Amino acid sequence: MAENRKVILITDGDDYARRAVEHVAAEVGGRCISLSHGNPSVLSGPHLVKLIKKAAKDPVLVMFDDSGFLGEGAGEKALKYVAEHEDIEVLGAIAVASKTHMAEWSRVDFCIDREGELTPYGVDKHGIPELEMGRINGDTVYCLDTLDVPLIIGIGDIGKMARRDHYKIGSPITKKAVEIILERSGFYAKEQ
Repeated sequence: MAENRKVILITDGDDYARRAVEHVAAEVGGRCISLSHGNPSVLSGPHLVKLIKKAAKDPVLVMFDDSGFLGEGAGEKALKYVAEHEDIEVLGAIAVASKTHMAEWSRVDFCIDREGELTPYGVDKHGIPELEMGRINGDTVYCLDTLDVPLIIGIGDIGKMARRDHYKIGSPITKKAVEIILERSGFYAKEQ
């Protein structure tokens, strides 16, 4: 039987996120499911699992986006399906902040602010630390608390954050989050 695919869930899927995630996936030697981008997500969970299984190598970075709709949208439904699939091993999730406030939030283990610093406080979409500890507001994050995700890192809007995460400078905030997930999951140790 084949080993489970190693996946990082990312709760953003607009064009800025796609460029950033594609760049970071290449930098860490993994793959990005580029077709998972969309605002909102358009691919179903079963379709995404098929694409993940076809990816050339791990880790596989997959994007999910609800485009600001309240409640469980297409992005969250697909995220739950992928995360709970028996052939998928979720290494961690990157919970992306949005301007949705007091509507949908998730706990996070910690956040990375737009300066690249780890913080116990949540961050807003600009990557600026907020007042609450251990939670982030976003539009595709609500279901993360119901899933068995070993590490959830909150960051601001991928590919943006006042250009501090732009793909042309290497998307350093997104890359740092992915590298921490890979390190803490033991991914690098398993690959050797």
